[in-house]
Amino acid sequence: MTTLKHNTETPRAVAILARFLASESAGGIVLMGAALAAIIVANSPMASLYFAALHSVWGGLSVELWVNDGLMAIFFLMVGLEIKREVLAGGLASWGQRALPGFAAAGGMLVPALIYVGINTGNAETLSGWAIPAATDIAFALGVLSLLGKRVPTSLKVFLAALAILDDLGAVTIIALFYSSGLNLPMLGASFATLAVLVIMNRAGIQRLLPYLLLGLLLWFFVLQSGVHATLAGVALALCIPLGTRQEEARSPLLFLEEKLHYWVAFGVVPVFGFANAGVSLSGITWGNLVDPVPLGVALGLFVGKQVGVFIAAALAIRAGLATLPEGSNWTQMYGVALLCGIGFTMSLFIGNLAFPGAAHLIDEVKVGVLMGSIASAIAGVLLLRSPLAKR
Repeated sequence: MTTLKHNTETPRAVAILARFLASESAGGIVLMGAALAAIIVANSPMASLYFAALHSVWGGLSVELWVNDGLMAIFFLMVGLEIKREVLAGGLASWGQRALPGFAAAGGMLVPALIYVGINTGNAETLSGWAIPAATDIAFALGVLSLLGKRVPTSLKVFLAALAILDDLGAVTIIALFYSSGLNLPMLGASFATLAVLVIMNRAGIQRLLPYLLLGLLLWFFVLQSGVHATLAGVALALCIPLGTRQEEARSPLLFLEEKLHYWVAFGVVPVFGFANAGVSLSGITWGNLVDPVPLGVALGLFVGKQVGVFIAAALAIRAGLATLPEGSNWTQMYGVALLCGIGFTMSLFIGNLAFPGAAHLIDEVKVGVLMGSIASAIAGVLLLRSPLAKR
């Protein structure tokens, strides 16, 4: 793959980072509105229309599947572009830059999964949801963080963005390894053949985007039919799109596509996904249901597991001299950001759908758990970051 090697503080890199933070922060606020609207509609007289629309079939797939397997492939394409840029030429280009968010992301995925497994031990049906609380929603988390303005140093916003990107990489790996089943070998072979052509195009120095995007559509179809989750086609395509060299930066296919997709994903794809997946009817839910294994495991995994895993892993890395505290920040602010990492909306709901296919009651329990854990994490994080302790 072609690379871009130069100082990450160049004006272009700074501009991309600024746009990224701005779009994700504002997109998180829009996502909050979409999720709230879905909950209101799902508990209103329009509920039957809402659920009927999601299950209506168009072109062989339900509207819900078009959103989760189609639109979300664009989201994962965006994730893949961000990961590749950050690893090759951005804030994750060196070991020193990857260390702190890398350790924090690892801890923030491991501890929530262990908490969920501990609560659901002995229940084979629900154990498959162990990865649900393992991912941070970057749009939501940055959206909440943006509400605090200058109370939080920019270095912590960059840390949170890098952590969430590595978190997404972990989630993509989990989906590929644990949530693909019933493989169709001919279609899987066609997927690999298409991917090989994309790699050859990259190696041959082809810079035009259109051939990549057309083959990407073909790849998405083959992956959809193969039994591997279709959204992984978006990540695979992203890793094949050339970043270019320093001299070619102005016309880099990857940077161009990333810039064009950012606003569509932040203000289109993710809010639509939120509206289609956050709707849960609360009419049949009792207080007792809130402590059922699935919602309790998800909620505690997000609220307790994330803050503990992220903060302890980051603290150990800093104490061991493997990383440093983000510039201009203190330990209280770091803990506040660790709390915000418990906002796991988009990826958690997405993995929940994969973990319990066809089990509507369990998916509803996942939604309740995600909402409880995410809301608690957001409130606790904001209160701590606004407290006098965070100013010291």
